[in-house]
Amino acid sequence: MNKATRDKVLARDGGSCYHCGETEAISIQHRQNRGMGGSKLQDRLDNLIVLCSAMNLAIESDATQADSAREHGWKLHSWDDYSAPVFRAETLKWYQLGIKGEITQVDAPSWLI
Repeated sequence: MNKATRDKVLARDGGSCYHCGETEAISIQHRQNRGMGGSKLQDRLDNLIVLCSAMNLAIESDATQADSAREHGWKLHSWDDYSAPVFRAETLKWYQLGIKGEITQVDAPSWLI
């Protein structure tokens, strides 16, 4: 991803991890993976979030963690659309990410209620 996109994601997410609030060891996570050499079309602002490096590694290497990340909207299946909301542990709230970098608080997904 290019620097401008990275900077927009960091600014939108306050430079902190959705999982734990970490601000130092962070990385940009594709919610829906690009795959090996995948399309840069996946570098959409509604497909990118900030996660700590530890959580990013965990969800990429552990199926149980990946399932948990999907429940929180931090990871998406290839067939999911980008409109799935994301949970931010710091605020205990759900957010909708927009294609232009906007973020809007939303109600918890109906499947959680």
